[in-house]
Amino acid sequence: MGGAGASDVGLSDPVISRLAREDPIPWYKKPNLRFLYFMLFPTCMGIELTSGFDSQMINALQILESWIKYFDNPEGALKGIISAAYSLGAVLSLPLVPIINDRFGRRWSIALGSMCMIVGALIQGFSQHVGMYIVARMILGFGIPTCIVSGSSLIGELAYPKERPVLTSLFNVSYFVGQIVAAGIVFGTNSIASNWGWRIPSLLQICPSLLQLTFVFFIPESPRWLITKDRTQEAHDILKKYHGEMERGEEFVAAEFAQMQAVIRLEYEVVSKSSWTDLFRTAGMRKRLLISSMLGLFTQWSGNTLISYFLGDLLKMIGYTETTFIQKINVSIACWSLVCGVTVSLLVNRIRRRVMYMACTISLLLCYVAWTISMERAMHGKAISKPNNAANIATLFFIYMYSPCYNLGYNALTYTYMVEMWPYSERSRGIAIFQLFGRLAGFFTTFVNPIGLKDVGWKYLISYCCWLAFEVVFVYFMFPETMGRTLEELTFMFEGKELQDQANAAAEKVVNHAEHNTTGLGRRSTTENKVGGTADVKEHVP
Repeated sequence: MGGAGASDVGLSDPVISRLAREDPIPWYKKPNLRFLYFMLFPTCMGIELTSGFDSQMINALQILESWIKYFDNPEGALKGIISAAYSLGAVLSLPLVPIINDRFGRRWSIALGSMCMIVGALIQGFSQHVGMYIVARMILGFGIPTCIVSGSSLIGELAYPKERPVLTSLFNVSYFVGQIVAAGIVFGTNSIASNWGWRIPSLLQICPSLLQLTFVFFIPESPRWLITKDRTQEAHDILKKYHGEMERGEEFVAAEFAQMQAVIRLEYEVVSKSSWTDLFRTAGMRKRLLISSMLGLFTQWSGNTLISYFLGDLLKMIGYTETTFIQKINVSIACWSLVCGVTVSLLVNRIRRRVMYMACTISLLLCYVAWTISMERAMHGKAISKPNNAANIATLFFIYMYSPCYNLGYNALTYTYMVEMWPYSERSRGIAIFQLFGRLAGFFTTFVNPIGLKDVGWKYLISYCCWLAFEVVFVYFMFPETMGRTLEELTFMFEGKELQDQANAAAEKVVNHAEHNTTGLGRRSTTENKVGGTADVKEHVP
């Protein structure tokens, strides 16, 4: 399916991809597309601000004296459940996410999830006891998956094919922006002796959701969702406005629109009956399900939650106990992660997906092995009252090195890969499954990490080394290549070339007709293109 020597997916002629690559006009010279991309930042790409804000806030608050005192210095299992409540709330909401997404559309799903998170942030900021705080975090977690599934899908479904991989990769990078903001805020409130030192950051978690609610209806709905609701004219108008600003714009839009209609019709005939059981119906869907489930586990079981939620504990284990120093490390790691995330996101059009994932897993394994060794030496020095400064510095170095390794695959590339791998009809369910396994893994690790660190110390890191070795093997043998194709061209990558050819036929018909038109390429009216190019695929989509 994706191991060494495996052939690339999408062997049919990539008509739309080829036309997009031939477009010489950059996105920033296209007024409508430029406006769309700027609006996607606060509405869709900013969604992960909340997750980043949350992880860094909980990490930083656990160092804050006022928070520790108010909640009676939670440790062990209680400390774990406070951190894990966010993931638990997300797990509880995931069965509802595809239903909301497919019934109300991408924009309303983002709006509803944002409203839920606003309520959670308010309760969190005004919590009177630890039970209320945990419930508030569960409410926050309940709202985030709806926004993530809808936002990542909407970016992929609205973006022009040439820029789509970069935009979907930047989606997860906003996580680090949230981290930086939270780390900076908690660093600033660190000097407030009263309970407002932790209440202010908790209340400010409302801000990303307010941004989404404010701007989400300034962007269009997904054309693919509109097609499934028989609102084809609206879908065509959106494509014409945002994808037609090119020399052969009318031809491109007609071909793209025809391909969307044809592929969605084929999807509902071959792979989807709008049910959760579709995920198990065919061999291709089961492959997608396995890869998505494991990728969800990989994104949370690769050791990242140790740094995101328990950095303070890690640093205290090797002798760094000064609160201001730990807060500074917090902020600097968040800034470094943002740099790494943005850099990797800009490379997704240049480096193949499998290469990035293999580099990610192998480098993470090497980083963790080295980190484990340096951690053991540092803790040994502390235990015998002879601090090992070299080991301490090495441990800090590998904590910083973790970020570029992780970003190579599991941060910047993840939603790009999810959007590319799943067909439209099952995209919400597919990303929801990825989220489910990721949140379950996140809940488990954030609950278990403080227990493991407390009970076995540096030896706990060995479990991550073993798991990372498994990740290397799984990625090598199971991950397919998806680079260089549009979403429609990738729809049937596991179902065979025959269906891929059928999916491309509608677009090829439009392009071939345009190329043989004596009036010249792209000069027919959009209406003629739309009707003439898609008459054979205009059946009702259930």
